[in-house]
Amino acid sequence: MKHFPFIVMSLVFLTACGSGAAIPSTEMVTRTLIPVATISPMSTLRPGEMPAPSPSPRATLTPDAWKSLPVVPVGVSQRMIEIYQNGLVRGRDPSRFSKIGDCQTISPYFLAAFGDPSKYRLGDQYAYLQPTIDHFSGSWSRKSEATHSGFNAATVLNPFWTLVPKPGECEQGETPVSCELRLNNPSIVVISMEEEWSGDLVKYDHYMRMLVEYVLSQDVVPIIATRAELPDAPISINAIVVQIAYDYGIPLWNFGAATVPLPDHGLIADGFHLTPGAIEGNYYFDDPARMELGWTVRNLTALQAIDAVYRALSSQP
Repeated sequence: MKHFPFIVMSLVFLTACGSGAAIPSTEMVTRTLIPVATISPMSTLRPGEMPAPSPSPRATLTPDAWKSLPVVPVGVSQRMIEIYQNGLVRGRDPSRFSKIGDCQTISPYFLAAFGDPSKYRLGDQYAYLQPTIDHFSGSWSRKSEATHSGFNAATVLNPFWTLVPKPGECEQGETPVSCELRLNNPSIVVISMEEEWSGDLVKYDHYMRMLVEYVLSQDVVPIIATRAELPDAPISINAIVVQIAYDYGIPLWNFGAATVPLPDHGLIADGFHLTPGAIEGNYYFDDPARMELGWTVRNLTALQAIDAVYRALSSQP
């Protein structure tokens, strides 16, 4: 059974994951574009095929670099414009995006309410985001095949997790990611993997790079996310996430930086899950009290990141 070692590795690291100051607007966020990494053009891979791990980093960022980087990307690299345009040529849908992640990325907690106008309030400050909500109307509440409680960067690359195909869903031999890209045909994906591999950051880095390279090989633009972390957290993945964004020149949604001014960094007592656990009101961006909560800030900044990247890729004003 050729996939057995990969299956065992994924089972070892699959972790159970349950639900559990105002942020800057895009006008307040500025940065220099992350340089584009020099990588060879990648051939189109068949479902289940994995690209080789990434090239060596060109420079190593400091562990705390993520804390000073902006929350929302400003512009995109030329490489991402090429990926996006190549995707359109091969038939990628510019009005669709997909989610790839663990329990902090599942519906209805993450982004889903943007599919129902009665469940969110942008207020005057964030009204500019409505056209992007309308543009991606079919993606917000869609259940992604690559998002599930307990998923990590290895499981979404492993066909073991799609071994039971269903009509109209994943096929034999597809990974959760390859299945999701086939079914939804997105032009953009949001990658938010917050499980830290029980402290094995080498494996986290390895599989995250494999995931990014696979997405790029399919002519889809990835937006990669940092996570909320306490200052004294024994394990930090954010330095790895930012380094990957730097190495590949991919958009960074720096959610972790958005939570720094929040009470308890937007986290409940377990230091992992966001405040609050309830859903109602988490999309009310005109409510100052809600803007102190992790889930509200997560949904707003994710929307801002998608909006910024989509506008930059499509040359929208």
